[in-house]
Amino acid sequence: MSEMPVRWTEARVHPDMWADPDADPRHRGDGGGEGEGGGERETLRGFLRDYRLTLLMKCQGLDAEQLARRSVPPSTMSLLGLLRHLVEVERDWRNWIVDGEPEPRVYGGRDADFHGAVAEPAVVEAAYADLAREQAATDGALAAFPDLGARFGPDATSIRELMVHRIEEYARHCGHADLLRECVDGRVGQ
Repeated sequence: MSEMPVRWTEARVHPDMWADPDADPRHRGDGGGEGEGGGERETLRGFLRDYRLTLLMKCQGLDAEQLARRSVPPSTMSLLGLLRHLVEVERDWRNWIVDGEPEPRVYGGRDADFHGAVAEPAVVEAAYADLAREQAATDGALAAFPDLGARFGPDATSIRELMVHRIEEYARHCGHADLLRECVDGRVGQ
């Protein structure tokens, strides 16, 4: 493996941050909720939104080769693979709560999300579009359940549990994205 890139950040106020607070889209000054007087649902959606933004920020400014680079061999994980994986995860979560036949996997069989993360601009463009579509569809499906304690499915999973699980999934993968991005071009920060 080639020499590791030099660590760097754009932040000047806090050198351990990804960006300065005034340039960070996650800093809204609303305490993590979605507006004044936000309740539990708004707080959960706010944290999910911030982790989604963090993942996109970690991918920002990279070309197709950099996004598809498997930076920590022998792992098949890449930033592009993470985007594609979360497409599948969003669809899977929605399949848990939507009646009828489950929608098929977007990218095919097991691990196709990571194995198909190849350095082609069209694949990158499709991954971003697929992620936005699947996130919006899952958000819409969850919005149909006003009671966070409502339970569904054979495991009697609550909407609250599903929302917290989504936050956990994105948070875990943002940690992976931190390491992957640092290996690609040396950029650091949370």
